[in-house]
Amino acid sequence: MQEKPDQANDGQNTESMPEAGQANGPAVSPAPTSADAPPETTVMPSPEDMLKAAELQAAEHHDAWLRAKAETENVRRRAQEDIAKAGKFAVERFSSELLAVKDSLEAALSSENQSAENLNAGVELTLKQLIAVFEKSGLTEINPLGEKFDPHRHQAISQIEAPDDATEANTVLTVLQKGYALHERVIRPALVIVSKAKTAPAA
Repeated sequence: MQEKPDQANDGQNTESMPEAGQANGPAVSPAPTSADAPPETTVMPSPEDMLKAAELQAAEHHDAWLRAKAETENVRRRAQEDIAKAGKFAVERFSSELLAVKDSLEAALSSENQSAENLNAGVELTLKQLIAVFEKSGLTEINPLGEKFDPHRHQAISQIEAPDDATEANTVLTVLQKGYALHERVIRPALVIVSKAKTAPAA
């Protein structure tokens, strides 16, 4: 009588054998990927925090504005002081130059028993000193004898007929008083007499 194969043993052996491709030992689960990670949530600041930040920024802007305003006031005050000083001491150099002229005049008057020639020479020297002071200060004289009349620099006192045909109308014939200009700005016009066109002889 033939013996049947031990099916029970075959079944046990089949169950105990690992399946193909299965590693021995405990099963290891795959590592989670970035796609599987939960999304990060953005935390919004609370209204109180936003209000505090806005108040802090406003306070910084206000302080910057106050500093800028104070600096502007300081600049304006210094500018006003400089203008006041410039107006007060504008003639300081001119005045110091005139002291030498005054000294020369006093020296000429203090001399006794001097001749007319010496007195005249002293006056001429003093006049040269005064002219030099004027030139240093930008003060120039206006002596328009023989020039065309300029209403911006001359003041006509009267008009007379030209002495000859060669003299054009509105020509300065006589300078009664010289004028002066300070750096091209007229501070006193010259007083002059000008010529006028000759009248035609009556027929």
